[in-house]
Amino acid sequence: MDIRKIILTLGIASVMSIPVGAKTPKYADVTTHQAGGNYYCYPWLDEAPPAQTPAPAGYEPFHLEHYGRHGSRWHIGYKLFDRSYEILDKAREAGKLTPLGEKTYQAIKKIREDAQGRDGELSDKGAWQHQGIGKRMVENYPQIFNSKTNVDARSTVVIRSILSMFNGLNGIQSMVPDIKIKTDASYADMWYLNYQDTVARKLRNHADSTVVKEFSRRYKDKGDYLKRIINDEKYAKDSIGSRLYHSFLTALLNCQSHSDQPWLVDEIFTPEEVKNRWLQKNASWLMQGGNSKYTNNRMPFTQANLLNNIIESADTAMTSATPSANLRYGHDTIVMPLTALMELDNFGDEINDLDALADMGWHDYLVVPMAANIQMVFYRRPGSTDPDDVLVKVLLNERETTLPIDRGHGPYYKWKDVRKYYKDKIAPYVTGPLPRHIK
Repeated sequence: MDIRKIILTLGIASVMSIPVGAKTPKYADVTTHQAGGNYYCYPWLDEAPPAQTPAPAGYEPFHLEHYGRHGSRWHIGYKLFDRSYEILDKAREAGKLTPLGEKTYQAIKKIREDAQGRDGELSDKGAWQHQGIGKRMVENYPQIFNSKTNVDARSTVVIRSILSMFNGLNGIQSMVPDIKIKTDASYADMWYLNYQDTVARKLRNHADSTVVKEFSRRYKDKGDYLKRIINDEKYAKDSIGSRLYHSFLTALLNCQSHSDQPWLVDEIFTPEEVKNRWLQKNASWLMQGGNSKYTNNRMPFTQANLLNNIIESADTAMTSATPSANLRYGHDTIVMPLTALMELDNFGDEINDLDALADMGWHDYLVVPMAANIQMVFYRRPGSTDPDDVLVKVLLNERETTLPIDRGHGPYYKWKDVRKYYKDKIAPYVTGPLPRHIK
């Protein structure tokens, strides 16, 4: 019996809840676009995010802390396209492509050509995503983003993150042309913007090569999709086999990162074939950033420096009557463990059962789609600079979340309580500035 059905039958409570009143996603709910995981296009590109809960009477927003992943991008690594192209090209020369195979070959050929020189760079959709996020910051919090505001924006030194930062700021400036903005992208900030814990990396790699590898064997591709693009079953088995599946599907899933690339996934693959890949990648993301005994429960704490920087930056903002925002731009490998460290929507709960992930709500695309972002919005009474009277709410991808403080309430929490909880939690792991070679 499928372990997911067992879990539902026994009535085990979901630990990966979405905000109160929302449905916890299950395996059956995952679309083929979402099954792209961290390739999933930011969901609020063409539609509005969920409505936000009004602030308590007498409180207004005055400050915002943010960390965001770069937007949609060109794939990192040309070998992905090379392998797919070379296999399909040989099949074409041998006369083994179906009409759909020929259509796919032409698409891969063009994508491969267009990708030359753009390894990992921001795509057109990536720019639009961050422009939209910036505009909505102003629309949602006009008290924060106005001509009096000081915005400090910082990025990792990676070009797609830098361009994401400037597109986000362009979105803000399109609404408030005279807002005051300072920008930077320096190795001096990498110790908290993109900290990579060497011990944690070894734990993650070991878990991926053992636990995830064993789990993935049960979802190994059977090659049925080849019947739709290859007209010779023997050729498909002997000359292609399992060599194409992962690189080919990954290349096609990332087509949603571009406005001018075709979506062929649903023509070539069944939902099950696509979601089998997702199950494997989703499990790997637990090892990348989740709280699990498989990685000695260490992964969330890799972002202690970042959370401490956010807290200390917010502390500075409390003492000023001037509205302000601190914006940071980086990567998915930071957003995932930061989400777990902050325990947003219970994503910090310990999980040790990979079979249960998909129906417990641990869905990677909820946390790390392209342009993923965490926003902490601070509220106080007009004229007050008393830090004990500050409220905070946190948005994950522009959706209100629950916090580990007074879990049944929210989305507004007393900052002094949230601050103490996080400070106590991360104290043993905060390192302070590190040498430049730590990236």
